[in-house]
Amino acid sequence: MNQITVVIPEETAARLDRLAEKLARSSDSVAADAIRDFVAREEWQLEEIEAGLAEAERGDFASDDEVHAVLARCGADTRGA
Repeated sequence: MNQITVVIPEETAARLDRLAEKLARSSDSVAADAIRDFVAREEWQLEEIEAGLAEAERGDFASDDEVHAVLARCGADTRGA
């Protein structure tokens, strides 16, 4: 396992300490979980953006019917607009 030093505002550190206490965990453990979750979310989001850009570059767009079908599933009626 790697060890890093992160400088955070005092208020954030205090909030982290309070949260860790409520969870009966160490601040280090809570911070490590938060960083892991952040990195996973950011990686996923960037991968999805890159995949979308690749689709756009290939000209792979949803058809009007596909868009209307998705909107209909969400309760929107766009056909009469």
